[in-house]
Amino acid sequence: MHPKSCRHPRCAGGANVVLTGAQRAFLDSLRVAHLATADRHGVPHLVPVCFCVDETTLYITVDEKPKRAGIPLKRLRNIQENPAVAVTIDRWDEDWTRLAWVMLRGTADILSGGEEHARAQARLRLRYPQYRAMDLAPLPVIAVRIRRVLSWGALYPLPAQRPI
Repeated sequence: MHPKSCRHPRCAGGANVVLTGAQRAFLDSLRVAHLATADRHGVPHLVPVCFCVDETTLYITVDEKPKRAGIPLKRLRNIQENPAVAVTIDRWDEDWTRLAWVMLRGTADILSGGEEHARAQARLRLRYPQYRAMDLAPLPVIAVRIRRVLSWGALYPLPAQRPI
């Protein structure tokens, strides 16, 4: 049971949350996220992904990179069984004053077409030039509906790295 002031998704009625300016700038500055899914038995699966984010949703597209033919990706199978996901975007540095991360928790939908699917893939093509030569339209998009945002560390823009 959670108190009335709780921001837990079940308490907040599943309402999406908005990123702060610092969190948004941090996400926009980084290129790789890590998507955590779990199957119906709670067995975790973690993969690096390309992403883009709007105010309340993070998008990931399946791309044309070689995968096992005829078998849906584990991340897609997991989301079908258990839509609760987490995505972490982090910055590592040997200078630990530069460390930071943002974790987004939410529920994932698999989009196979439609306006939101097309809009997400267009945004991903703008962000990642590698996608521009790929036929993404028939491929699914994972839409993570952000329900909780956690962050830590130096989210603000950092000066050029100093030699160690």
